[in-house]
Parts: sequence; C-alpha cells; structure tokens
Amino acid sequence: MELNAYIDHTLLVATATPEAICKLCDEAKNHSFYAVCVNSCNVYLASNELHNSEVKVVATIGFPLGASSTKSKREEAKRCVKDGADEIDMVLNIGYLKQNLYKNIREEIAAVKKIIGKKILKVIIETCYLEEDEKRIACQIAAKAGADFIKTSTGFGPGGATIDDVKLIIEEVGENLKVKASGGIKDRKTALEYINLGVSRIGTSNGIAIVAPSYTNN
Repeated sequence: MELNAYIDHTLLVATATPEAICKLCDEAKNHSFYAVCVNSCNVYLASNELHNSEVKVVATIGFPLGASSTKSKREEAKRCVKDGADEIDMVLNIGYLKQNLYKNIREEIAAVKKIIGKKILKVIIETCYLEEDEKRIACQIAAKAGADFIKTSTGFGPGGATIDDVKLIIEEVGENLKVKASGGIKDRKTALEYINLGVSRIGTSNGIAIVAPSYTNN
C-alpha cells in the first residue's frame, strides 16, 4: 500500500475556518489520502466537499479532553454519522481511567459504538498522560467495548505518538484492534517507522510534506 493511503489528513485547531476545511479536502483528494480528520462541526462541510471521491471523513468527538458526558459523546457521534462521517475518533475519559472507573469507560465506548453501528470507532487514549499499566488497561477496555482502533494521541496534549507507546499498544492489542499513530508525526521517515511497526493509520497535519518525496520521484 502507498504511504498516502495510510494518512488521515488532519485539521483540528480552533482557528480552522470553513475555507481551510475546503482546502484540506482538496489536498486530500489531490494526494489520494485515506481520509480527512475534522472536528464535528465541520463534518457536513467536509462530507459535501468529498462527495464522489474515495476520501473518507473522520470526525472527532469528546475532543480533545475526553471529559464530555457519555450522553454528549453519543449525541455528537450520532450527529456526525448523520452529517456524513465514515469514522469516529473519540477521546477516552482519562479522569475515569485514573480513578479506575473501568466500567464507566467501557459502557461509554460501547454506547458510542452502538450509535455508529458499522462505522469505524477509534478510541484515543492520550498516551502522554498515562503510565504503562494504564495504557494497557485502556487498550483492554476499548477492545472489550467493541472499538476498532486504538489511537495514541489527540495532538493537543503535552506529547504525541512515540515508538515505545506504539510498540506497547501493538503488543497489547495484537490482531484484535488496529492502531492509529498521531501527534507530532511530521516527516516521511517517522511515518514509515510507525507503519513498519504495524500501524494501520497515520494522523497528521503534515501529510503533504510526508508524501511529497514519493510524488517528486514519480
């Protein structure tokens, strides 16, 4: 598979304008990225911009803190699917994890998965805030709750994806879940390192810079 087919081309900053979202979608189409990843308010626009293209729309919910109520996350996910989202990236409730409220987390993930049905659900565990045992527990809970992916990071915490964290997650989930590495991935070399480890998706706002060498050489 070509590198561009791993990339979720991402724009999640607070200053993202409708014009910028349209530009993101054009870039994704021009570079044949797998998807664009946008905040929930921009899903409808992105879906319309990508109509009749193969680029998918990924929507974030409970983003970036994960501290929204379960009801809020469910309704946000429901709305995103209605607006055209193909996949949902939800942030796990980190405070619950720190307090060992595992049942609450499992039920929340399961509730979102139920709402979105066969759509892909990625659970963002925000590794920079977690100890090793917490990362493993988060992976286990997400798997039991029916998630499809573990995603490392929002890109808005104090740290993003790391080689060690990706290795740990892949070791923990095995073939049960796929892995999306995100946060701080800015160049081709780093993206390829993660792909070679076994990740299925790369979340980045630097997608064009990452794939540029492959286009230059063609």
